[in-house]
Amino acid sequence: MAKNKTIQFLKKYHKWPSLLLTLFIILFSISGIIMNHRSLFSSCDINRKYLGSEYQYKNWNKAAVKSAIHLSDEASLIYGNIGVWKSSDNFKSFSDFNSGFPEGIDNRKIEKIIQTKSGELLAGTLFGLYQHKDNEWNKLELPVKEERVVDFMEIGEELYILTRSNLLKKVDDTFEIVKIPASKDYDGKTSLFKSLWEIHSGEAFGILGKLFVDFIGLIFLFLCFSGLIYFFFPNWIKRVKKRGGITKRKISFLKFNLKWHNHFGNWLIVFLILTTITGMFLRPPLLIAIAHSRVDKIPFTHLDNPNPWYDQLRRVLYDEDLNRVMLATNEGIYYSDNLFETAPERFEHQPPVSVMGVNVLEKAGEDQYLVGSFSGIFYWMPERNMIFDYITKRPHVPVRRMGPPIAAHPIAGYLKDKDGREILFDYNLGAGNLSDDTGFTNMPAEIQESAMSLWNLCLEVHTGRIYQYIFGKMYILFIPIAGLTILWILIVGYLLFRKQRKVQTSKTK
Repeated sequence: MAKNKTIQFLKKYHKWPSLLLTLFIILFSISGIIMNHRSLFSSCDINRKYLGSEYQYKNWNKAAVKSAIHLSDEASLIYGNIGVWKSSDNFKSFSDFNSGFPEGIDNRKIEKIIQTKSGELLAGTLFGLYQHKDNEWNKLELPVKEERVVDFMEIGEELYILTRSNLLKKVDDTFEIVKIPASKDYDGKTSLFKSLWEIHSGEAFGILGKLFVDFIGLIFLFLCFSGLIYFFFPNWIKRVKKRGGITKRKISFLKFNLKWHNHFGNWLIVFLILTTITGMFLRPPLLIAIAHSRVDKIPFTHLDNPNPWYDQLRRVLYDEDLNRVMLATNEGIYYSDNLFETAPERFEHQPPVSVMGVNVLEKAGEDQYLVGSFSGIFYWMPERNMIFDYITKRPHVPVRRMGPPIAAHPIAGYLKDKDGREILFDYNLGAGNLSDDTGFTNMPAEIQESAMSLWNLCLEVHTGRIYQYIFGKMYILFIPIAGLTILWILIVGYLLFRKQRKVQTSKTK
């Protein structure tokens, strides 16, 4: 009798939480599989008119603009997540300048554009390096697997290209990898966040790892749909029976469905739990607990990379006055006075930088720089150990606090127009004029209606941000609560299967 009560208890507390979260688990699974193959889905866009107000462009927000350059023919290019747009009247009006990029907004997300001293126009994008020639963008092949180009640097007549993991030097029509020695503070470890991210996506184990995680996503989907079948089918079969219908095949299907629901849940329980736990720690508030933790690299994985700068590089800047190269990473800012012939040095005093990396690194004068990220924007004089908040104009006072790794003004971009006006791009608020009260040009309808990539929409779903419409500011707790509930469902379901199996075994003896 006690065994029956235990089984009834486990059934009840496996079924109802599962029904409550089924839709969310389905969305987690589908969005995760799509996110695991960004390039495959890069041509797929979503019209923003179908999304809520939170996802509409307003005043050049949402990283619509990273920066701009002024060309030798008096025109200017403004660029960012909206692609590239040309202006011949100091950003009063714009024309499309994206011809040649593949279809899909993801394929024209621009990190940096440069016009070299020789007049060559190059763009660094999410999926590689492009050269503008014959009135369109043409992709150039790079000698590295990771092609996300984030910045450029010119030293004399030499051009350097920075990806997230490598510095490349352009030699005629080819590229050479510039080896950057490990810094003195390199400990051979990686961030716990990065480790959990790559385990959660499977990327740590290469394409086979990603495909296996896709398989786990499909198993989550199967468990959801088979669970719904088991919930609804019995009552349907009863109604069919009452009408005198034939139910033999329906009962067989129900038994088949339950059998594989139990088997997959039992066989893959460890991987289902691991996927859930790693996902929980990739979003606040649990992310805050691991944000600064470092762990040993997992041997024989994608993380065990001999390159000490793997996936860390964000910005590079050559200071002609000091003959110095500055290298911004997601873990700090370094410098080299001999073009990395020796290990780069870390600045002892430096402004706060978001774990997501530097978005703005500009020279503002002799030994003066602007450094902007989701931690704010700062006026930095490293030789004098002075840091000012560039918005308030007050000295920066470091404050150690537990909270989201995003400042009140997350900085996505910065530009100077031809009149020298400084325009700052806050991720949430959009364009703000730091020089005077004239503001910045209103966002034209054609640009404002730029689509959202399917990948980005899936990111909003997978991270739970899209549920702000349901939960308001409490949405930040959705991921940990959903994760704990999924863990409960998996563990209770596993215990239920083992208990039922034990009872059945004892009956056959």
